[in-house]
Amino acid sequence: MPDIYRPASEFLAALDDDWRRHIAAVGPCLHQPHPARDPYESLVRAIAYQQLHAKAGDAIVGRLVALFPSVSFPRPEQILATHFDQMRSCGFSAGKIATIQGIAQATLDGVVPDYATALAMDDEALIERLITLRGVGRWTVEMLLIYSLERPDILPADDFGVREGYRRMKGLEVQPTRKQMIEIGLEWKPYRTVASWYLWRVPGR
Repeated sequence: MPDIYRPASEFLAALDDDWRRHIAAVGPCLHQPHPARDPYESLVRAIAYQQLHAKAGDAIVGRLVALFPSVSFPRPEQILATHFDQMRSCGFSAGKIATIQGIAQATLDGVVPDYATALAMDDEALIERLITLRGVGRWTVEMLLIYSLERPDILPADDFGVREGYRRMKGLEVQPTRKQMIEIGLEWKPYRTVASWYLWRVPGR
């Protein structure tokens, strides 16, 4: 696979010695988006992974998908027709079940756009539209922008891993606040998605 992120890596490595050392240690950016995954599926998956380690999220999503062997991912109508106890058996909390059902209904109502519509919307417009849904915060939509819509310049400033990665890379006593992270991240434009990928990989977290 060609190193399509090389310009971003080189740009970030040229910022200062901390970035240069970290990028040299990690190597090429291997960010793997899931292009063309529709916003509905991306949001449901993001909710499943909220506040969990990746392996736990994988297991919950795996159990959900296994309930619907005839499709690659359950459609909104199927989610809404699924009994609460079945959803609980997958490992979802009551709060997450309510959020996922809300996403499914909002998809049927046209609030959650299809892939083509989402692709044509700018970042902030899509964030503003989707954070109106119960349980869907800015971080959740940012994951959709990064992984499904392949936006190159997204900085999830609320993300613990991003802030902690920056703290460790810079040897700071405390993490930057969300506001400080946004300010600091302006220097990484237009490659903030790749910057986030590298910050998630700062060792010792």
